[in-house]
Amino acid sequence: MKVRLLLAALVVALVAPAGAWAQAPKPAEPQKGSGRVKQVAEITMEKGGVIKIELFPDDAPKTVENFVTLAKKGFYDGQRVHRVERGFVVQFGDPQTKTLPLDDARIGGGGPGYTLKAEFNSRKFERGVLGMARSNDPDSAGSQVYIMLGPAPHLNGKYTAFGQVTKGMEVVDTIRVGDRIKSIKVVP
Repeated sequence: MKVRLLLAALVVALVAPAGAWAQAPKPAEPQKGSGRVKQVAEITMEKGGVIKIELFPDDAPKTVENFVTLAKKGFYDGQRVHRVERGFVVQFGDPQTKTLPLDDARIGGGGPGYTLKAEFNSRKFERGVLGMARSNDPDSAGSQVYIMLGPAPHLNGKYTAFGQVTKGMEVVDTIRVGDRIKSIKVVP
């Protein structure tokens, strides 16, 4: 009898607090992006001009982290723009452009030595958007990026958008194949 009474008391002691915990209000979920410092990439072109791009870590956190890490290491410094499609994109990020001639067949195929998982999001590919270049494999992006010169709705939801030009679009409009990036700095 004493054992049954002891077991009953133990069950009550264990269940009562659990019920009380279940009733306790939950803390509010932090709002998306709250507390994040706005990151801006400043691209300085060798021929002059600065392009400022606000990055979107809430939409593409791993892509932004990768781009920021590469920029801080100086990965993009000294690279040349290897693709310009008027009304479409300006593309860079192939490290081979530092040393190989631009007519070398390998240009456009280089990267950091690893790839990223795609982070498709609801951002629209409009003029000034920064996106990740990739092959037909959605998870093949690494370091090559492009700035949109015009809208491209066929890219929406199929490529990772992770930034937007906020200043210097007139500089982007003057970029030609072979123009060199002096530096990319990321400022909070």
